[in-house]
Amino acid sequence: MLENNRFDFIIDGLKNTFLITLGSLVLGVILGVIVAVVRSTYDKNHTHLKKRGGISYFLMSILNKICQVYLTVIRGTPVVVQLMIFYFIIFAKSDDGIAVATFAFGINSGAYVAEIFRSGIMAIDNGQFEAGRSLGLNYIQTMLYIIVPQMFKVVLPTLCNEFIVLLKETSVAGYVGVIDLTKAGNTIAGRTFSYFIPLITVAIIYLIVVMILTKLVGILERRLRNSDH
Repeated sequence: MLENNRFDFIIDGLKNTFLITLGSLVLGVILGVIVAVVRSTYDKNHTHLKKRGGISYFLMSILNKICQVYLTVIRGTPVVVQLMIFYFIIFAKSDDGIAVATFAFGINSGAYVAEIFRSGIMAIDNGQFEAGRSLGLNYIQTMLYIIVPQMFKVVLPTLCNEFIVLLKETSVAGYVGVIDLTKAGNTIAGRTFSYFIPLITVAIIYLIVVMILTKLVGILERRLRNSDH
């Protein structure tokens, strides 16, 4: 495994794994915030919007339906199938597998992050909304300056766990030719005709990274609990 610089495959694969994971998480968080705000706004104000009617109710209904379809499709299909659809169909002319994989995993992660954020927003007491409105803030300003910051504190540990799950999900990026950590192990195994050492090495690296991230999440949760006191 160490001959002919084969271990460089592992290093490059780990780098690509982190690159895809971080890029996907950023895209997923952005998409998740947008979807969560749309869905929670519709749920919290559905009765009021319906009474008022007009273009605002129509637009919110359409946006909410689009978000529901997005969540249903993404959460109802395997991530590896979504990855291959993006690579072989939607972006068939692209030769940048890392960018396509980042986009695909980001779209997938966004659906789960959206539900995490939506549950966090719905958990915020309605008095916070009323306090913001009493200060003269409109709904968007209230969400931006009062609700969303509190929501992030509530869901941050869960969001960190989603990051860990996303890191492991990127192991299927090799289906579209991306040299991630798992693909690197398979490549070395194919060249040495020995699967034991390369795959055990890959498993150990994943385990170490996940243990470190889990430890950091635990520290974060304790600090958040202490700040509540």
